[in-house]
Amino acid sequence: MIDIRYQVDRDGPIFRPLTVHAAVSELIDAVEHDVAAAGLVEWSTNLDASLRNPTPYYETQLTLEPTAGGWVAHDRGIVYGPWLEGVGSRNQTTRFKGYAAARRARQAIEKRIPQITAGALARAVRRLNGR
Repeated sequence: MIDIRYQVDRDGPIFRPLTVHAAVSELIDAVEHDVAAAGLVEWSTNLDASLRNPTPYYETQLTLEPTAGGWVAHDRGIVYGPWLEGVGSRNQTTRFKGYAAARRARQAIEKRIPQITAGALARAVRRLNGR
């Protein structure tokens, strides 16, 4: 009769619940930050390509901010932001239909999420592997 036994070493970061919980929390935060930051860059790039008479004020107000629900890219509530985007009430009564820079940025980022989040995921795996 052949008897085969395996011994598993239960030491290391993956076997410590607090370490795993912290790593997953950091991963979620990093993924949210990376996606929002990429969205902010894409939004700014779309505006640069679209604005006919750019003034730097609006573009300098684009920012990335942590919130209770994750990271958010926004324009600090600039009153004419919805008009530039094309979702304001004035867009329905004027010829200007907006640039849709934020919408186009979101659509572009949604397609690139796996590439954007790969770095954060690799860092989390390295941490859980004890490296």
